[in-house]
Amino acid sequence: MKAGSGDQGSPPCFLRFPRPVRVVSGAEAELKCVVLGEPPPTVVWEKGGQQLAASERLSFPVDGAEHGLLLSGALPTDAGVYVCRARNAAGEAYAAAAVTVLEPLAPEPEPQPAERPLPPPGAGEGAPVFLAGPRSQWVLRGEQVVLTCQVGGLPAPALYWEKDGMALDEVWDSGHFVLEPGSAEGGPGVSLALRILAARLPDSGVYVCHARNAHGHAQAGALLQVHQPPESPPEDPDEAPKPVVEPLKCAPKTFWVNEGKHAKFRCYVMGKPEPEIEWHWEGRPLLSDRRRLMYRDRDGGFVLKVLYCQAKDRGLYVCAARNSAGQTLSAVQLHVKEPRLRFTRPLQDVEGREHGIAVLECKVPNSRIPTAWFREDQRLLPCRKYEQIEEGAVRRLIIHRLKADDDGVYLCEMRGRVRTVANVTVKGPILKRLPRKLDVLEGENAVLLVETQEAGVQGRWSRDGEDLPTICQSSSGHMHALVLPGVTREDAGEVTFSLGNSRTTTLLRVKCVKHSPPGPPVLAEMFKGHKNTVLLTWKPPEPAPETPFIYRLERQEVGSEDWIQCFSIEKAGAVEVPGDCVPSEGDYRFRVCTVSEHGRSPHVVFHGSAHLVPTARLVAGLEDVQVYDGEDAVFSLDLSTIIQGTWFLNGEELESNEPEGQVEPGALRYRIEQKGPQHRLLLQAVRHQHNGALVGFSCPGVQDSAALTIQESPVHILSPQDKESLTFTTSERVVLTCELSRVDFPARWYKDGQEVEEGESLVVKIDGRKHRLILPAAEVRDSGEFECRTEGVSAFFSVTVRDPPVHILDPQEHVFVHAITSECVMLACEVDREDAPVRWYKDGQEVEESDFVVLEKEGPHHRLVLPAAQPPDGGEFQCVAGDERAYFTVTITDVSSWIVYPSGKVYVAAVRLERVVLTCELCRPWAEVRWTKDGEEVVESPALLLQKEDTVRRLVLPAVQLEDSGEYLCEIDDESASFTVTVTEPPVRIIYPRDEVTLIAVSLECVVLMCELSREDAPVRWYKDGLEVEESEALVLESDGPRRRLVLPAAQPEQGGEFVCDAGDDSAFFTVTITAPPERIVHPAARSLDLQFRAPGRVELRCEVAPAGSQVRWYKDGLEVEASDTLQLGAEGPARTLTLPHAQPEDAGEYVCETRDEAVTFNVSLAEPPVQFLAPEAAPAPLCVAPGEPVMLSCELSRASALVFWTHNGRPVQEGEGLELHAEGPRRILCIRAADLAHAGLYTCQSGTAPGAPSLSFTVQVAEPPLAKLVSELMPLTVHEGDDATFRCEVSPPDADVTWLRNGAVVTPGPQLEMAQNGSSRTLTVRRCQLEDAGTVTARAGGTATSARLHVRETELLFLRRLQDVRAEEGQDVCLEVETGRVGAAGAVRWVRGGEPLPHDSRVSTAQDGHVYRLFIHGVVLADQGTYGCESHHDRTLARLSVRPRQLRVLRPLEDVTVTEGGSATFQLELSQEGVTGEWARGGVRLQPGPKCHMHAESHSHRLVLSGLGLADSGCITFTADSLRCAARLTVREAPVTIVRGPQDLEVTEGDTATLECELSQALADVTWEKDGRPLTPSPRLRLQALGTRRLLQLRRCGPLDAGTYSCAVGTARAGPVRLAVRERTVSVLSELRAVRAHEGDGATFECTVSEVETTGSWELGGRPLRPGGRVRIRQEGRKHVLVLSELRPEDAGEVRFQAGPAQSVAQLEVEALPLQMCRRPPREKTVLVGRRAVLEVTVSRSGGHVCWLREGVELCPGDKYELRSHGPTHSLVIHDVRPEDQGTYCCQAGQDSAHTRLLVEAGARDPTPGAGTSQ
Repeated sequence: MKAGSGDQGSPPCFLRFPRPVRVVSGAEAELKCVVLGEPPPTVVWEKGGQQLAASERLSFPVDGAEHGLLLSGALPTDAGVYVCRARNAAGEAYAAAAVTVLEPLAPEPEPQPAERPLPPPGAGEGAPVFLAGPRSQWVLRGEQVVLTCQVGGLPAPALYWEKDGMALDEVWDSGHFVLEPGSAEGGPGVSLALRILAARLPDSGVYVCHARNAHGHAQAGALLQVHQPPESPPEDPDEAPKPVVEPLKCAPKTFWVNEGKHAKFRCYVMGKPEPEIEWHWEGRPLLSDRRRLMYRDRDGGFVLKVLYCQAKDRGLYVCAARNSAGQTLSAVQLHVKEPRLRFTRPLQDVEGREHGIAVLECKVPNSRIPTAWFREDQRLLPCRKYEQIEEGAVRRLIIHRLKADDDGVYLCEMRGRVRTVANVTVKGPILKRLPRKLDVLEGENAVLLVETQEAGVQGRWSRDGEDLPTICQSSSGHMHALVLPGVTREDAGEVTFSLGNSRTTTLLRVKCVKHSPPGPPVLAEMFKGHKNTVLLTWKPPEPAPETPFIYRLERQEVGSEDWIQCFSIEKAGAVEVPGDCVPSEGDYRFRVCTVSEHGRSPHVVFHGSAHLVPTARLVAGLEDVQVYDGEDAVFSLDLSTIIQGTWFLNGEELESNEPEGQVEPGALRYRIEQKGPQHRLLLQAVRHQHNGALVGFSCPGVQDSAALTIQESPVHILSPQDKESLTFTTSERVVLTCELSRVDFPARWYKDGQEVEEGESLVVKIDGRKHRLILPAAEVRDSGEFECRTEGVSAFFSVTVRDPPVHILDPQEHVFVHAITSECVMLACEVDREDAPVRWYKDGQEVEESDFVVLEKEGPHHRLVLPAAQPPDGGEFQCVAGDERAYFTVTITDVSSWIVYPSGKVYVAAVRLERVVLTCELCRPWAEVRWTKDGEEVVESPALLLQKEDTVRRLVLPAVQLEDSGEYLCEIDDESASFTVTVTEPPVRIIYPRDEVTLIAVSLECVVLMCELSREDAPVRWYKDGLEVEESEALVLESDGPRRRLVLPAAQPEQGGEFVCDAGDDSAFFTVTITAPPERIVHPAARSLDLQFRAPGRVELRCEVAPAGSQVRWYKDGLEVEASDTLQLGAEGPARTLTLPHAQPEDAGEYVCETRDEAVTFNVSLAEPPVQFLAPEAAPAPLCVAPGEPVMLSCELSRASALVFWTHNGRPVQEGEGLELHAEGPRRILCIRAADLAHAGLYTCQSGTAPGAPSLSFTVQVAEPPLAKLVSELMPLTVHEGDDATFRCEVSPPDADVTWLRNGAVVTPGPQLEMAQNGSSRTLTVRRCQLEDAGTVTARAGGTATSARLHVRETELLFLRRLQDVRAEEGQDVCLEVETGRVGAAGAVRWVRGGEPLPHDSRVSTAQDGHVYRLFIHGVVLADQGTYGCESHHDRTLARLSVRPRQLRVLRPLEDVTVTEGGSATFQLELSQEGVTGEWARGGVRLQPGPKCHMHAESHSHRLVLSGLGLADSGCITFTADSLRCAARLTVREAPVTIVRGPQDLEVTEGDTATLECELSQALADVTWEKDGRPLTPSPRLRLQALGTRRLLQLRRCGPLDAGTYSCAVGTARAGPVRLAVRERTVSVLSELRAVRAHEGDGATFECTVSEVETTGSWELGGRPLRPGGRVRIRQEGRKHVLVLSELRPEDAGEVRFQAGPAQSVAQLEVEALPLQMCRRPPREKTVLVGRRAVLEVTVSRSGGHVCWLREGVELCPGDKYELRSHGPTHSLVIHDVRPEDQGTYCCQAGQDSAHTRLLVEAGARDPTPGAGTSQ
């Protein structure tokens, strides 16, 4: 089987889901489903989330892929949802179905036919019963139909008929039918016959006879089908059939449907009488078949449905209606739209025999195209039933084990729902199967039809495996009908028709009609009757329900919310509820409701409650309890119900009103518990004085008691079992608990080997078994090893106390701080502890407090304050608290620059409709900016958003357009940030097709390749096989909006290839295949010819092909032939020939001439020349022989393979009776082994059976033999039984035949009878004569005979060795033996017991060995003892068998065992009996199975295995079984401490931690470590640890002095020495520095990665060491070292060097100086008053740039008049004491840039000067 999903198989898939089931309580419920998968899935059933297991009532049948759940005797508690879950390695699937269990309804009060016959009139009343129902009929139109039914019932029921649910007078005229009432013939009841006078086609339907009286209603139905009489065929077979409908007078409607879809035509016709409907296609009547369904819907319309339409279904469909008043037509033209991609070879209809296989095969255009198989609408998955094969482009479906239900329509579907359809016909006993499913509304009629191959056969109708009543079944000829009138929900299920091994099934689904539930009962009352009972009464509901109903009674315990069903009853009245109906004692309430098939009524609650007590039974009784002194003793028992009881201790009643109590003050305390039906008594901390106490329990109906046994026990530690490692933080409360096995047993506490002393900081407490050591507020110095020690056992605790970790509460994220020069900057950090130390770092160096840096602390708050921040104060700050760090990045910006980012021009490239965000970061959050585009201020709109967030300003274009391209400026004062935005069109995308397209076309067909683009105006180019195509008449390129097409109007094969539609950014691929026209064979027209030639001779086979150049292949008997001398192949024009110049008979066979698309077959036969006799040439002379002589007749033929026929005296010769026929090549031989008179005559050998065939005759003569006679007589003989008897006679002549007879029967020689001949003497010997051999022996020769009598005397069978008495033990094997004087025949002796034959018993057997007879009894039991005898006809012997009970003995006793501590011990003994149950004990304490105690019992052997033994486990081990007791001693010796695993040589790197480890055999042992022979002691760098049995030596920050040899010792055991080597840490550069080239003002980052983590490095720039601060930032991230240089200057260019130890890395930093530009220019005109100071100021792009000032082209020099100032990038020209002559043009030159200002000088306000007012 091929899996559908590759190597991993296919996940489970449900082909058929389980259906909901409704059953009556006590009936059988079954769920079925069909699930497939590869590998076959595992199926489980679940309910309520729990997996179900098989039981007596629940089973899970499996039949192949069908899985079922069978529930026998369904109960109301079985109702619910059942889930079928299937899983395999590829996945999982599940399906669910509900099971509803109904209470049994009240049965109809009708008599049982088997017990009481229908009462005669007046004898009694009852509901109607059909004695004989109507039978289904199939008639021709015009015939008379009679439907009869016979019904019994009292009073006599009223009968009436319906057709298809309607009264007859509503359907027909009164003259069309007759109702004939009457009495049943020869019996009780009434009948009503329906006679249809002349059946018409509309009379077909379901007829139901209803019978109703006062007691009920019954109905039975039958099917009537009326067919059109067959028409006589036309006289001329070639004449076209005449149209059966009139031509249409108007154009028909048009209906289009895609290939593979359904077409549905509906015609609604009215008329009276009801018209007859016929459907026609292309003028021919249509009949219903698999793909054409004709039916009438519920609205009365006539429907024709064509399934899975194919091209052959196109045509004109006509609905013709006619009645006696006239006719009418309605027509529609069906067009089938074929898909562009089609199957290369579609499916073909196939036939198959039932239980055989059917193969469906099709071919797809491309082998990569996936396909799926369907049977009608059901998907078929690969499985053993449906094998699906893919071979290249061929798709094959093989259906195995064909059944009648496999008959149907099958589809193979490609992507795009392209389908090919075929019919599968299954030939078998069933010709027409049932539909796969049938949906019927509740109350309608269901009709199922089956047609069988043979007429008159009896089939079997069943539903869900149960036979259906015969009243609804009918058969007529080949047709079988099942009619279910007025179906209900119970009629739903799987309906099956079976005929022998053939069967067909349908799923009958009944759609329910909503009904109202019944009303509730009325007048419900409760009466408390006798003790422990309650009486409930009620009346039926009003009005009474129409359908049968029952009452359901439920109870509720007071205080509970759950109602539980008690029982159901059928009639209203009084019901007595006893106490045994409740599970536990309590007060109960009751309610009742009405239940019918339509639902349940509301509940009616009885007023009040009743106290009921159930009767209890003992389920699990009390058992004796054995505990140790000081332990708790628990006694428990289980009852059958919940009830109160009383406990007793030594006869004294224990108070149960309190959950806890004590027998008397200061005495034993106890606790009484009850949980449902379980009762428990807990005796707390029992003491030795309570030993032998008797515990009792009593309640109504139950009394039980048990004894208490107290034992002293050695103390041992219950918990902890292993060493505990605990970690705490300072000030935390530490509690160490050690629990002992005995109460208040003394124990001591030790810390690090020293006994602890109690005080305020350490408290020791004892609480029963538990000993506690408490540290109220732990400190770091409290860490250590604690031990709780008592009587040789200890519990260990490893306690570690640490300071709590410090956590930084705020900030949790990286903080970025921006400030301007001289501003106060504060960095705050909050920790969770006030006393936690905090350190501040800047650029990796710890910060020290100074005048410029202030460190503050206020509780958990820590601050770093920069009172007057300067640009060099910026950098990365860290607040370190423990292992956590808070990061701050501080940026101090000079106030001269508002814009922090960007520092240069930004270029943005975007695609149309993309989101664009322009970001500008300021130094202050409150600063305002102005955005412009191409010099114009922008306006905010939905297409342009302006955002402000802290110091960030954004301009957002949500969907940028082409017109949004341009230069954007973010301006503040005289500063601006520039953004150049460029918007382009998005790339062109191909929307269709997304995948490669494969097209296959035929020559001259029009081929269209279409491609749809994302833009209409996008250009495309077409390529074929990599070359761009050019438009021509044979290739047309089209454009339609976004669609581009390449059209081949008349495609040729050479135009096929790979086409590509290239749209620049995307491409679409097309593979086009143009096939040549089909190659046909035009002559001969027939596709199979039978040709006959003579051999030898010339044979020529000839055919003509079109086109003339078509290639052909010749085959003979399926194998391709090749040209040779004996076979010639010719081709001339369209003719193709195959010639056999000298054909021989072996050349005959099937010859096939095949082109690519067609083939013709020549069946060639070659006739051979007639057969002739070659020898003898003339007829031979007569042959005379004596009797007994052999005779051989021989002849030779002209052909070795010729057949001949031998006759003797005209009759055919048969082999046998002394005749043999042989063929040796051309020779034919007849051989007579011993001739006699009967062999004389004429023998003829004839070749063939045709008259006149050649023949040859032989004459054979046989001489007469002499007469035989007996010379002497036989003599009578008398012999003893077992002796031989020999009879002898003489005969003449000596060779005469003698026949021996015994008691008239001819004697056949054998082992007992021997016949001998010696000359004329003949003897017959009877060996080992038996009594039955006595009789008469006769010898006969010729016509004479002689007889004699044989007498056999019986030999006595006596016992030589007689039986002896036998004594045996129960279970042994016994053999009784006797020996006889001779070997007797089978059955000569018999065995008896007590004088009677032995009864049949598998344990008893007999045997015979010559003279010895034996009786075997295997595994004797006590009942086998008695007197046994052995009898023959002549003797008898008796003996007594005594059986004693089996004794239990020890065959192999226990043996003492000595083991070492921690080992395991095995005790084993062997008993004389199997299946003995015993108990193991140690020190008198019963052992229970557990992890360290394993008990095994197998056959006679019992074994106990104890593992993990300790010193306290030493003691006596006993095994007790009944009265047998066996003991042995267990001794556990202390194991010496050994080193299990020693330390290993170790090599570490300088600065790392070295760990040496050894493992001991015990956890409690001290280890001494040594280095170079000197003991080691702990230190801050050297740490010694003990982890269970492991011992560790840790050396931190190893240096060269730590190298050496180390060893460890424990007791006398030593391990080592091992060598510790410390290698020098070498640092290498893993990732070199990379050269950086940047612009002036930008930043540069250098990264270097070294091989070691903890490595300190140094940075240099141009040979100068770099320190963090200002524009330099240095940080380390593990192995990576980072240098960040910000605000680069041209003088920063040079070599950057990083050095870490001997490793170093060098890179070049290149700084490209920006051209000096003016960022802020002076005003074009400036007016100054006389005598004042004039200041002209410019700002250039960088600090340090040279600026030159000029006046009227003359450079100005600094002096008293002119002052030149420079502050960073700002340059000023100050003109002191301005005079009128200073008026003029001043110029500032910065690099290639310059700015001009016109200085105007005005006089004071009181003394204006000329021209002062001209300035604007």
